[in-house]
Amino acid sequence: MNADLSLEFLRVVEQAAIACGHTMGQGERDKADHVAVEAMRKTMDSVPIDGTIVIGEGERDEAPMLYIGEKVGMALSRADGKYPAIDIAVDPLEGTNLCATGAPNAMAVLAASDRGGLLHAPDLYMEKLVVGPSSRNAVDLDAPVHENLKSIARCLGRSVEDLVIIVLDRPRHESLIAEIRATGARIRLIGDGDLSAGIAAAVVGSGVHAVMGIGGAPEGVLTAAAMRCLNGEIFARLVVTKPEHEERCRAMGITDFKKIYRARDLAPGKQIIFAATGVTDGTLLRGVRFFGDGTRTSSLIMQNSPHQIRFIDSIHVTMKGDAKIRF
Repeated sequence: MNADLSLEFLRVVEQAAIACGHTMGQGERDKADHVAVEAMRKTMDSVPIDGTIVIGEGERDEAPMLYIGEKVGMALSRADGKYPAIDIAVDPLEGTNLCATGAPNAMAVLAASDRGGLLHAPDLYMEKLVVGPSSRNAVDLDAPVHENLKSIARCLGRSVEDLVIIVLDRPRHESLIAEIRATGARIRLIGDGDLSAGIAAAVVGSGVHAVMGIGGAPEGVLTAAAMRCLNGEIFARLVVTKPEHEERCRAMGITDFKKIYRARDLAPGKQIIFAATGVTDGTLLRGVRFFGDGTRTSSLIMQNSPHQIRFIDSIHVTMKGDAKIRF
């Protein structure tokens, strides 16, 4: 996978973010997601790849575009060259509710890898524990909450009371929240967006030290791709509680329902690219900003080979002769 593809994927998430940025705060989550998918799909087909969606908007009969198994890229329409085979995981709008209400941390996201480099995760829930580089070998998904928090604090050289843990604000997390609070650690409850929270946990200075709880498995694969680039870690296990869950796992080639996955299991590719553009202002990225002569976006592009982390501020200028660039 050519390193130059990172800038191609940058275009993809930028255009998706700009499209749904126009819907920000309008209270129409379905519309926001729809325009993000359309913009991402259209731009993806101009990227010189032979791409396959492995994490998408759902099965083919549920999603008209960017469904699991869909082919994308220039190889789909042109036969004028050999294009690299790439697996792609997408979340055209991570945080549809956040975009609809104008809340922080909505963003357009994708991860790409060489073929077979991203787990085909079923659309189920997943237990997750996400930590930064210093704590990656000091915690365990099955360890008691208080032990994991003590280990994280020890690795960071601070007290448990100084930690900030992000948890999705859901009824299923009542006992987890109580356990965290019992240790004296602080909690930041979020309505949506555990992917952006996971990224923040692996970035020093974000003010976030771990993410705990149950969220979507597709988002877990995207988080794992980010961790491969940030040297952080995700520990995860699928929540399989019904026969239909087991069937869905087997359809994806998963037979060990108790397996604890780490980043290299969920995103084992030799070459990983992760791209995200902010839709609303967030912990790491600013949202889309519109002005008279163009649009400004804030993006994060990461690779593990070569190992690069880039924050990119882009101004998309309208085609006017007297357009003014604003700093």
